[in-house]
Amino acid sequence: MINFVLSLNCTIFAFMNEIHNGMEGMESKEKWSENIIIADADYIDNVAFDLTVNFERMLGRRIQKADVSKWIDCVALDGGLREGDHETQVVLIHSKDKASLDNFAPANFADELNGKAFRDNLGEFVINAFPTEDITTKEEFFLDVMSMVCAQKDVKRVMLIPNAEKYYDSVRMALKSVDDEKRITVFAMQPMPGGNFRQEILGYSLMAALGINGEELNER
Repeated sequence: MINFVLSLNCTIFAFMNEIHNGMEGMESKEKWSENIIIADADYIDNVAFDLTVNFERMLGRRIQKADVSKWIDCVALDGGLREGDHETQVVLIHSKDKASLDNFAPANFADELNGKAFRDNLGEFVINAFPTEDITTKEEFFLDVMSMVCAQKDVKRVMLIPNAEKYYDSVRMALKSVDDEKRITVFAMQPMPGGNFRQEILGYSLMAALGINGEELNER
């Protein structure tokens, strides 16, 4: 696994604090990365658990915890990122009462993920994890962050992993007003009713991160 190193990201930290505090005028003067990944961390953790249970039964072996960095790489590739010296900001939104991912490694939001970064052939990925505070719901928080990110002129590519079973329609409706020049990719476990964005299947990136490969499945 790629080693994680400490990296501060004032842009994300500032605008998330503003969202939490209900402040207006949330646009940051800091430079934004061209590539942004926003994920409902509780949702991807639940999907990873379901995949683990199903594939352990199918393959007859123990499934490793999902490699966070590998999963992020796969999402970036599915979202259109290619080899180069890019910078990608990753925002993980999680429930306030959940301190860690159960089915990923590294897992602890505060100690192992928030403010950390890694670099590989796709460039640098900077991770920030933010809890959903009592003043808002997970859906509202995700939509607020998504709308904030999509409104930034510096942002060119956005990859979204919402809880598609609960608030996909809200995401689809909110994306109707997004600039067509931005490349938006929404990930779900199955094809969903379309919108002005690309779609990718979430399960593929999670399977890769869990160490499940096509050859192994073909042998079954």
